Amino acid sequence: MIKRANEMVKEIKEQMRGGKGSVEILHVFQQEELKGKARLCAKISIGPGSSIGLHQHDNEEEIFYIINGKGMVNDNGTLSEVGVGDSIITGNGASHAVENIGDSTLEMMAVILLY
Repeated sequence: MIKRANEMVKEIKEQMRGGKGSVEILHVFQQEELKGKARLCAKISIGPGSSIGLHQHDNEEEIFYIINGKGMVNDNGTLSEVGVGDSIITGNGASHAVENIGDSTLEMMAVILLY
């Protein structure tokens, strides 16, 4: 299956999970298009100063892969700066948040896998 960029659904979330500003989610594939145990495959774009608030992942895990920009991640209570090429995995009841701390858009691929 090939899905063209103009066929992908774009969604804007304000104060996502209690965060700041807006977050753009480009659904590369919708959940119903995925045959595996996944509920999200998307590119997430966070503008400077915006964030996704702290939230928990039960019975699933979320993978972020940074493709542009610089962020601060709260990884289950530990703060770490991340940049291009870094990845984060959160699951099994752990929580995370991410904030754009740079001057350009923080872009990351996100996949949520179900247990």
